[in-house]
Amino acid sequence: MKGIMGVKLGMTQVFDEEGRAIPVTVIHAEPNQVLRVRTPEKEGYEAVQLGVGSIKERKVAYAQRKDYEARGLTPARYVREFRLPGATALEPGQFVKVEEAFEPGDIVDVIGTSKGKGFAGVIKRWGFRRGPTTHGSKYHRRVGSLGSRTSGGGGRVHPGRKMPGRMGAKRVTTLRLRVVRVDADRNLLLIRGAVPGPKGSLVMVRESVRNKKGAN
Repeated sequence: MKGIMGVKLGMTQVFDEEGRAIPVTVIHAEPNQVLRVRTPEKEGYEAVQLGVGSIKERKVAYAQRKDYEARGLTPARYVREFRLPGATALEPGQFVKVEEAFEPGDIVDVIGTSKGKGFAGVIKRWGFRRGPTTHGSKYHRRVGSLGSRTSGGGGRVHPGRKMPGRMGAKRVTTLRLRVVRVDADRNLLLIRGAVPGPKGSLVMVRESVRNKKGAN
């Protein structure tokens, strides 16, 4: 099954056989434990729950702790579900290793949480152009018109209007990235290009849902 969780360590560059520099993101993917398998016969779809990382027992809810004990598993800090082909072939308690999940040349999607930027205006958040800087102008960095006139059924801000607000800190999926190198000894996965999230954040790497053509 081509899916695993890992921690983003940062970006660097490696060189190919022709001496060209390739920008890569380094992901530390420890062996993920299979916690639960979803089958089409029981749940209606094929998926697997993976867990990684240790957590103190007192931080786990009683019902969850007993569920882990009944199945002979240890609680995991992070639990994510992957809907991927081949999930039903796994068994609870089994471990998914990075060298078993991927190999150089695979095309993957990376899912993570983007960096939080806090409250931002429309210029930073949406790329709006600023207003006139002449004397008397009141629209240097403001939104501008918010909608139609008040008569004729208008007079309100329509849903979806681009406004100031909190920027970032959302689930982002980067599609069609290429695996450059797999380091089984150190559980490292080198993926070409940038992936969502800051250093130290959790990311999910899965087989790409898009066509393999045009990958970075």
